[in-house]
Amino acid sequence: MFLKSLSLVNYKNFDSVLFDFDAKINCLVGHNGVGKTNVLDSIYHLSFGKSYFNPITSQNINHNADFFVIEGVLDKNDREEQILVSARRGQKKVIKRNNKAYEKFSEHIGFIPAVIISPGDRDLILEGSDTRRKFIDGVISQSDREYLNSLIQYNKILAQRNALLKFFAANSKFDRDTLEIYNSQMSSLGNILFEKRTAFLNEFIPIFNKRYAEIANNKEQVSLEYKSRLFEKSILELLEENLQKDMILQYTGVGVHKDDLSFEIEGHPIKKFGSQGQQKSFLIALKLAQFDFIKSISKGNPILLLDDIFDKLDEQRVAHIVALVSENGLGQIFVSDTHAERTEKVVKESNQSYKIFKL
Repeated sequence: MFLKSLSLVNYKNFDSVLFDFDAKINCLVGHNGVGKTNVLDSIYHLSFGKSYFNPITSQNINHNADFFVIEGVLDKNDREEQILVSARRGQKKVIKRNNKAYEKFSEHIGFIPAVIISPGDRDLILEGSDTRRKFIDGVISQSDREYLNSLIQYNKILAQRNALLKFFAANSKFDRDTLEIYNSQMSSLGNILFEKRTAFLNEFIPIFNKRYAEIANNKEQVSLEYKSRLFEKSILELLEENLQKDMILQYTGVGVHKDDLSFEIEGHPIKKFGSQGQQKSFLIALKLAQFDFIKSISKGNPILLLDDIFDKLDEQRVAHIVALVSENGLGQIFVSDTHAERTEKVVKESNQSYKIFKL
């Protein structure tokens, strides 16, 4: 699978632009602020139906326009596929495949497997558990429709339970029967998510460890661990134990929506004890493991989007990533950089076809 062409109309800083891509390597070069990252983000948008950097749809529309259109033509399984994402201010976003609109956006997830590596990925280490859960959910959802649907339903039930807790507080009422309906639904859906996350991480963690060892030349030991209170008790037990606290806070404080990943180096949190170089290596290993996992599930290479990584990584590490995608002549890669010469030097060494786009 590869992206043959991309058309943008009123998307972020672009009024109208058309790209015809190489099947292997595509390099977007130019000064800061010209829109290199926006092109990569539009490809991500085609894959996931939303922006990687700003999920608020209206904020991706050009300031001088009322709508945007992203249109991509793909070669997938020797068949041409057209994907269109469009949005107009004040209206719902539309995603179409071959001119037919999806009834549910979730039906599109996984059709264009993609992995992005960006400077913003440091949030996985620096920010709260919500960021790391989104990472897990994003990887699993690309290949498991049941997981994605269960996640959507779980979040709906969670929002309804939270609204009920607020209603109890505002009206000095308590209805255990209604609450237990939500508890039961959260339990059944949450168990599906917990079991699938556990199975995924059992497979994913060895891939991650292998990638980190390659990048760091086995210099230090790192660990990635799934943290969930469901290892100790059932969701129903946790909800009952936490009921009084939930009533006071008017928020559901336990469940799979509180799960997290622990990132450690030599037995200590990498956020506090890892150097910048170690944190970079950890994140790259995490994303390469994501690439490997999705590749194994989808039976083909995902599109790999490398945003501004030359400013964050040395050329040797970038070359390693490019080599990964170029193995056996498979895969398509998009790279953004401010220096055309530096980019071309690295991609030439891959001995793959490439195109340079100067923005």
